[in-house]
Formats: sequence, C-alpha cells, structure tokens
Amino acid sequence: MKKIDIFTHIWPQPFHKALVDIKGEMTDITMRSRDVPMMTDLDRRFEVMDMFGPDYVQVLSLASPPLEAILTDDQAHDLSIIGSDSMAELCRKYPDRFPAFIGTVALSDPDRAVEEARYAIEQLGAVGMQTFTNIRGKPLDRQEFMPFFEYMAKAGKPVWLHPARSAKMTDYATEDESQYEIWWTFGWPYETSAAMARLVFSGVFDRYPGLKIITHHAGGMVPFFEGRVGPGWDQMGKRTSGRDLSQVLKSLKRPHLDYFREFYADTASFGSRKAIEHAMEFFGEDRVLFASDAPFDPEGGPMYIRETTRIIDGMDITDAQRKKIYQDNAAQLLGLQL
Repeated sequence: MKKIDIFTHIWPQPFHKALVDIKGEMTDITMRSRDVPMMTDLDRRFEVMDMFGPDYVQVLSLASPPLEAILTDDQAHDLSIIGSDSMAELCRKYPDRFPAFIGTVALSDPDRAVEEARYAIEQLGAVGMQTFTNIRGKPLDRQEFMPFFEYMAKAGKPVWLHPARSAKMTDYATEDESQYEIWWTFGWPYETSAAMARLVFSGVFDRYPGLKIITHHAGGMVPFFEGRVGPGWDQMGKRTSGRDLSQVLKSLKRPHLDYFREFYADTASFGSRKAIEHAMEFFGEDRVLFASDAPFDPEGGPMYIRETTRIIDGMDITDAQRKKIYQDNAAQLLGLQL
C-alpha cells in the first residue's frame, strides 16, 4: 500500500531564492526552516524518502511562517505564485515521489487570494490550498475572507489549516512575549482549536456546504476536550454576561459537535500515539490522514516519518482502517490516482 504523507514542508529552490532576495536575513522560525537541509536540498529529501521505500510519497506544501506575516501584500502574492509554480514543477518532474502539492494563499489581500487559489488549482493542478489560523491577527471567520472559503467549497478542494502563532502572542498579560516557546508547544494546538471554533459557530459550514478543512497536528486540542467542546458548549451563554450568546447554537442547522467532527485531521503528532488514537475516535476512520510534518524533527527529516509509521503500524486497528489512513482517505479526498 502507498503511504501518502499529506503534510510535508518544502522550500523549492526558486521560492527559497526569491524569499532570500526579498527578506534578507532569516530570523526565528524562518531561520529554523532555512537550517533544515531537507527543506531546500532535494538530494537530502530523496535520501530521507528512500529510507521508507518506494511506496512512501509526499504531498508538498510551503513551510511556516505565513507569507502575509513577514511580507507586504505584493510580496506575499508574488511568493505565493512562485511557490505554487515551483512545487507544480517538482510534481511534474518527480511524479513517483510527489503525487501532488498544496498551494498557499496570502489572505491579507482576500481578492488576490482567490486569484492565487484559482491559479494554483485550475492552472497548475493543486489538490488544495493552505492557509493559516489567523491572518495578521484577524480570525478566519471575518467577512473579508469568505470569498476564499466560498471558492474552495465550489472547487471541491480541501483547505489545509496550519497553526500560526509567535512569541509576540504572550502567555500572560503582564509580559511582552511568550517564554520557553510556550507559544509553539501549547499555542499552536490552541490556535488550531480556536480557528475551528470560529468557523463552526460563525456558520461558515452552513453557508458553504461541502467545505473541507484538514486540521494539522491531529485536530489540535479538540479531540482531547470532546466533553468541553460538546456538552460544555451546550451551555454557551450561561458563563457570559456582557453579551447575549443564547442564539448562537440555535442559529446553526445542526448540533455544533457535528460540525467539529466534519473536520479532517492528520497524524502529525510528534510521536504521540494517544493523539492519533483520539483523532481516530473523534473524527472517525474516514477523516484521518497520514502525515508526518517532515522535515521538522530533531534528525532533520526521518524521525517523525519513522515514529508516525511505527505508531500507525502498531495500532489496534484493522488492516482496512490502516489502509484508509495511509492511502485511501487521501486518494479519495485529493482525487489521486494510485
């Protein structure tokens, strides 16, 4: 069976060169990405992939940070196009290794973001688009971003939802920045969960039936906090006196927990068996897809792939369920021919 790794990150050479030309010095998470050889060195990427045999393939996507977080709107738009062009070229050149790629939109300019998505999907063949959990601090459920979700729903292509948070988002109101990389360890799962909640309760899924969203890192916090997300939020409004939230749940066409279960989740969990098991239990076997988050591990690529496959291979599930996680769910969702 194929192992289709649906969330692996890369900086293709044309994209990397353009980013360096525009950005200059790399800092923080951008510096981290630059320093992982597999991100820019195709020979190293192939060397790592070969460790897992010919049935292991990667769906390519650009790495953090969000383009709009580090560039102007014009620069972000240009880099989005260069990224899609260069990933599409890699897929054409190495189809046995890279069966598909994901475009990245810069939602800070919503109108051009739809152009970017349409170009990547309709002209280059992208199987979906990546966006981040906030756009320069704005939540995804703002009206200005709705044309993008409307287009994605009509196109029938999934949105990859990647968390975005930096040390500037503090852990305590009395401090100027987050300490000890708490912004990443706990902040990113929170970012994912908060974005999911905003999309659910704002009625985005009712407005755009068929919208498909893949959450990174096994669905963030949501599967772990099913009780709070479900019965806990059944009492929405009873803890709030400053505004009337009593109509939020009534405005949805279905129980709110149903919408949360309609997200997809990947298995990129940094070696956590329980995270993958919770994702399977919460989202169901048809909505969990194999992903490693390569190459961001202590070994620069192979560790997360190795540990994730070890966990999936050792789970107490049927061979048919395992096949769904590794290839069938991805093939069906992304329209891949195996």
